[in-house]
Amino acid sequence: MGEAARRATHARHYREAPRIVDPDGSRHWITRAANFVVAVTDAVQGGTLARSHNPDEYMVLLTPGTEATIEAEGERMAAKGDSLTIVPPGTSRVTIERAGTAVRIFSNRAADLAAMAVNAATYADGAPEVAPIVPWPDPVGGFRLRTYAMRDFPSPDPSPLKMRVFRSTNLMINVFEPWTRRRDETKLSPHSHEDFEQVSLALRGSFVHHLRYPWGPNKSAWCEDEHEHYDSPSVLVIPPRVIHTTQDVGDGTTWLIDIFGPPRVDFSSKPGFVLNAADYPMRAQA
Repeated sequence: MGEAARRATHARHYREAPRIVDPDGSRHWITRAANFVVAVTDAVQGGTLARSHNPDEYMVLLTPGTEATIEAEGERMAAKGDSLTIVPPGTSRVTIERAGTAVRIFSNRAADLAAMAVNAATYADGAPEVAPIVPWPDPVGGFRLRTYAMRDFPSPDPSPLKMRVFRSTNLMINVFEPWTRRRDETKLSPHSHEDFEQVSLALRGSFVHHLRYPWGPNKSAWCEDEHEHYDSPSVLVIPPRVIHTTQDVGDGTTWLIDIFGPPRVDFSSKPGFVLNAADYPMRAQA
């Protein structure tokens, strides 16, 4: 394992000012990784989230209780709470019908949003250690709005983590089932990724993210381990080669989302693991 090229980004929305406040009162927190951007919006009823000529697909995750009408390229669809919608390239609009939290995930081709991210300066060098997004095959039937209600997709994961993985041509999201029991601290899963980043988005409850930076030959560049406490909502960006694992802590229900770009081949290679694989073919060379 080589050295990590950069430090993790810790973005705690619950105690940080939003990057944008709309005239209608909607508030937006924007954080980026090398290949993608995560925009978390505390959306008011009647608020609109519009994109003009977006160059590729993006995802919209609505938390339970939030409702929206999503329009794109002549299509119009009602999206209920606790759903994931994949929006095609082009012009689109999300109109909030019931206030709540809306999460949008874009590739780094949404350059305007990447530039507005709270950690934009972290990626000024282009992050050459991260493998770039190479688009996967077009979806079956072409690009269009696709909405997935989480209630219709029970996790196929036999582990207590209960992963629910979806992909588009450029992104992958793991919408864990909410956890009501705390993770067994004797069965954590410290690991690292050689050439891609992971964003962990906390939407409910509290977590401790454990991070360890590998040592290189220059002792002056060594970093202390991090054991960072997070409440919700919050975003952690984990760089390649950083060893990481997460514990949920405290009482009640916790809910975590993991995000990757491009789609992960290892997850995609597991039969039945990617829940919308019938819509999005796996790349041939994998």
